[in-house]
Amino acid sequence: MPANRYESPLSSRYASDEMQYIFSPDKKFSTWRRLWVALARAEMELGLPVTQEQVDELEAHLEDIDYDKAAQWEKKLRHDVMAHVHTYGELCPKAMPIIHLGATSCYVGDNTDVILMREGLELVREKIVRVLAHLADFAEKYKSLPTLGFTHFQAAQLVTVGKRASLWMNELLMDLEEIDHRIASLVLLGSKGTTGTQASFLELFEGDHEKVKQLEEKIAKEMGFTAVVPVSGQTYSRKMDYNVISTLAGVAQSASKFATDLRLLCHLKEVEEPFEKNQIGSSAMPYKRNPMRCERICSLARYVIVDVGNPAITTATQWFERTLDDSANKRLSVPEAFLAVDAILNIWANVVSGLVVHPKVIEKHVLEELPFMASENIMMDAVKRGGDRQELHERIRVLSQEAGYHVKELGLSNNLIDLMAADPAFGMTKEELSTHLDPASYIGRCPEQVAEFLSEQVAPVLKKYASALAGKDTELKV
Repeated sequence: MPANRYESPLSSRYASDEMQYIFSPDKKFSTWRRLWVALARAEMELGLPVTQEQVDELEAHLEDIDYDKAAQWEKKLRHDVMAHVHTYGELCPKAMPIIHLGATSCYVGDNTDVILMREGLELVREKIVRVLAHLADFAEKYKSLPTLGFTHFQAAQLVTVGKRASLWMNELLMDLEEIDHRIASLVLLGSKGTTGTQASFLELFEGDHEKVKQLEEKIAKEMGFTAVVPVSGQTYSRKMDYNVISTLAGVAQSASKFATDLRLLCHLKEVEEPFEKNQIGSSAMPYKRNPMRCERICSLARYVIVDVGNPAITTATQWFERTLDDSANKRLSVPEAFLAVDAILNIWANVVSGLVVHPKVIEKHVLEELPFMASENIMMDAVKRGGDRQELHERIRVLSQEAGYHVKELGLSNNLIDLMAADPAFGMTKEELSTHLDPASYIGRCPEQVAEFLSEQVAPVLKKYASALAGKDTELKV
């Protein structure tokens, strides 16, 4: 790419080679040719004047696309599909008379879009499985490590580091279920004609409705689909694009939630993203370790989430059987959503495969808040020793405020246990009170929940898509 021309950073900086290939000109136009072959073969098998020699000639030139020649034709004809019909026909002179027979532009355009979206979703699914596998290892390793749980980003009750990871995984499983559904529900447009009536094909087959239906069935089977849309105008409903991009936006939402949590944990210095030996965190402040990868996830996720508006508006503003105000928008919004989610998952896999946990910092933060969290257990213990529950509740309220002043206003450590030990209402020594300060006593069923979640929910998914784990995570470009 010349340095004096704009290039998408999704291509040059973020997305993988695999996803870029799916939405590349080579893939797009070779798929157009595969669709023309499928059409010609089906028409031949159903008795139209198409020969095996013509089909063979078409098949022999699926990949050798002359883009300069296609550009010349498009400049002349101002029509991209017809430009490629002529480019293909120059390579296949015997088949030229029957290329695109009975079809309209959306036969190749829309059917190809469905094929590419399905392959894109399959690649996204693979990468989600890899992220899940990394997170599963992380959750298993830290399923019993107590850490502060937050509501409103205020210390609430203890959870574990692994339990928090299970929340990230649970959302990914929801995304995976949606992707499976979307892949299964994608169907081809088929061969519907200019307004969806199949009139041109009915004319070709001299009024034989059954052969018109068989034509679609044969094309769908050759392209790897079991069905076509039941009714359409010239195009498939643009709700299909909306549904697919919405699915991708769901992945972006989950990724952004994870990355935001990790950015907050980086601030707390409890968990950090990988930081390479020669990495520079800041051009001005060499001591910094900014969570740059997670920030990039959030940035790209925002783009995808907003991108859902494109197919939504496109769907809402189509006129009758078709208008062309969808085309330029689709060329941008659909591929770029896939490229951005691909980039997000590449970064996510990179981050979770090298997360750095700082148990001592986590423990320090836990112990700072634990006296407040232990107060209810201390109160119940004091009641068993003869104390008055209502009086003790009031004393804890007062002493907690005093301890809070000690921490917030004086910048000192939490002295609630010392205050309780000095208060005769509790009738307990500091040593006796301190027995209530074991963090493991306040994590509930976190370890068990993680173990059950991994075995019952995550393991079956990893087994089902084990082939995805055979590949390596994509190396980050930047």
